[in-house]
Amino acid sequence: MNILSLLPFILIIGVMFLMTRSAKKKQQQAAEMRNQMQPGTGVRTIGGMYAVVKEVSDEAVTLEVAPGVHAIYAKNSVGAVLDDDEYNRIVHGITPEDVDTPDVPDDASSLTQADEPADADVSADSPIDLGKKDAGGDAEPKKTEGEGDTK
Repeated sequence: MNILSLLPFILIIGVMFLMTRSAKKKQQQAAEMRNQMQPGTGVRTIGGMYAVVKEVSDEAVTLEVAPGVHAIYAKNSVGAVLDDDEYNRIVHGITPEDVDTPDVPDDASSLTQADEPADADVSADSPIDLGKKDAGGDAEPKKTEGEGDTK
């Protein structure tokens, strides 16, 4: 026998080795992911059901599949552990942009801009009467009709 006749056999063994190695690596990653499950975590089962983890044991996990409805699944049936944002986006349709955050302007200009003046005669440069006395005068406060009348 010569080396050329053994070459296909060697290639087949090499490909099988690489395939089993990558499969083992994927299994280890899946096991690590399942070990990261803790109560309150959102998950997707291999059947495509989304649920929240309520309890984790060695071989099984208790999932809340609907409010108040708990089911026990094998740990191996969990296909993915989801982060909170992804779970809320998929299950509830809530994106981080949907969360109510106040609109804050980039600068303070919108906080200092005045609305249209109530009086058409008042210009932007004219002083505003705040009802205070002049600094040098002895002005009395204005009385309204019927106030302080003694006849």
